[in-house]
Parts: sequence; C-alpha cells; structure tokens
Amino acid sequence: MTHTDHPAADDHQLLHSFWLLRRHARKTKPHEEPKLTLGQWLADAVAAGMGSWAFIGTQSFLLMLWVVYNIVAEKPFDAFPFILLNLMLSFQAAYAAPFIMMSQNRQSQIDRQRAIDDYTINCKAELEIEQLHAKIDEIRQLEILRLQRIIEELSAKLDKAP
Repeated sequence: MTHTDHPAADDHQLLHSFWLLRRHARKTKPHEEPKLTLGQWLADAVAAGMGSWAFIGTQSFLLMLWVVYNIVAEKPFDAFPFILLNLMLSFQAAYAAPFIMMSQNRQSQIDRQRAIDDYTINCKAELEIEQLHAKIDEIRQLEILRLQRIIEELSAKLDKAP
C-alpha cells in the first residue's frame, strides 16, 4: 500500500466514531430541512417567480404594451423618455436583488448541509467496505489455516504409507 491508500488521522478518528455508532446510525432519520420562516418562504417565492419564463414573458408583454400605448395615445401618462417606467423598473430591481440574494444564501446553507450529509454517508460506506475487507481477510486466513492442516494430514499419511 502506498501513503495515499491510508486515510488521514482525522478520517481514522471519524471512521472509528462511525464504527462505534454503526447500529444507531441505521435508526436515525436523514437530515430534515427546518421549516421556513415567512421571510425565507417569500424570498424563495419571489426568486422562483422572477427566474421563470412566465415572468420574463409577462414583463416583456407589459413593457411593450406600456411603450406602445404611451407612443400612440393622444394623452400619454408617461411620454417618450418613459421616466415613470424607468422609475418602476429601478424600484423592481432594487427590491428583487435582496430577495434573490436571500434565497441564494438559504440555498447555499442547504447545499452546505447536503455536502456534510454526503460526506457522512461516504465515510459510513468506507467503513462498511473496510469491515467487509477485514471479514474477507479473516475468511481467507481461516481457509489458509484449514488448507495447511489438510496438507499436514496428507503429508503425514504419505509418510506413513509403505
């Protein structure tokens, strides 16, 4: 075995703790995500809504309607430089960015927890594999001892034979 075949000391300690808790680990539930607060739910809903094709299509249609109406109407409520439209879009962007960032931060926490859970599962799998290797080695050693006894018995019988 090379140096890279052996787990690091921290990994050995982690594997040992998994070995001690092996039977209890099968009874534990997977990590459950906590209930969302109203703010978290709202941030996710706004980010999901604004990141959809339906939102892009609806917003494009409304912007086009706004511009066309204010160009062809006799009394436009927002004439050509469309200052009111610009103000509304700036307002939308100012509020959308924090919602999106809050949703991304929460998703980052979820991803971090999933990575920890995946690492834990991988370590448990590694422990199981190491235990299987140990059992196979033990069976192999017992088989070698049994075969050695058979060889000794056969050799003894051959030595006694005329």
